[in-house]
Amino acid sequence: MSESEPIADDVIKAYRRRRERMVPLILGGLAVVLLVVGLFLIVLWLTGENPPALPAFFATKTPTPTQTTTPLPPTITPTITETLEPTETATPEGPITYVIKEGDTLGAIAEEYEVDLLILMSVNGIRDANEINIGQEIIIPAEGTELPTPTALPSTLIPGSKIEYVVMTNDTLVTIAAKFNSTAEAIAEENDIEDPNNIFVGQVLVVPVGIATPTPTKTGGTETPTATATP
Repeated sequence: MSESEPIADDVIKAYRRRRERMVPLILGGLAVVLLVVGLFLIVLWLTGENPPALPAFFATKTPTPTQTTTPLPPTITPTITETLEPTETATPEGPITYVIKEGDTLGAIAEEYEVDLLILMSVNGIRDANEINIGQEIIIPAEGTELPTPTALPSTLIPGSKIEYVVMTNDTLVTIAAKFNSTAEAIAEENDIEDPNNIFVGQVLVVPVGIATPTPTKTGGTETPTATATP
């Protein structure tokens, strides 16, 4: 074997040794580069507004939720309840106010509202049915209103005592005074009545009783008691 052969063999062996030493260095360098690139991408992903998407092999599949069918509650059939018709109950009409118009008469108003004329006069303190004026307000009483009942006479009339009397139809101060042995003047004074003829049905008067002694007077051959003041 010539001298050149050992030299060539040494060169080849030296080359192989250098290559074997370079391979780990190259692999280590690639690993470092990949690590740096990976860290850089992670930093960008965490800090950027639109982080880059991960590679497909890093992504995990998001499980698709399984749709569970929930049974609907049973449909309730509404029960139809028959609504009973309200029973018509007669509601009595209360008093109403009526304004006198041109051409009205108290009798026509009483007939229109089916009210007794005397009751209408009594409720409104009207002594003369013809004395009503246009624009005057009167009260139409409720159905069932009745005339005042006669004042019950006390069982014992003590002279000088006073009672309340409700004026009835056709009453005058004179006739009231005759019932209680009083005088028309005394009743007028007690109730501040200036016109003795100005009293009306339903009016309440204070009557002093037992202040006059009835004395019979002859009228056409018949004695009629009239009241005279007791001295």
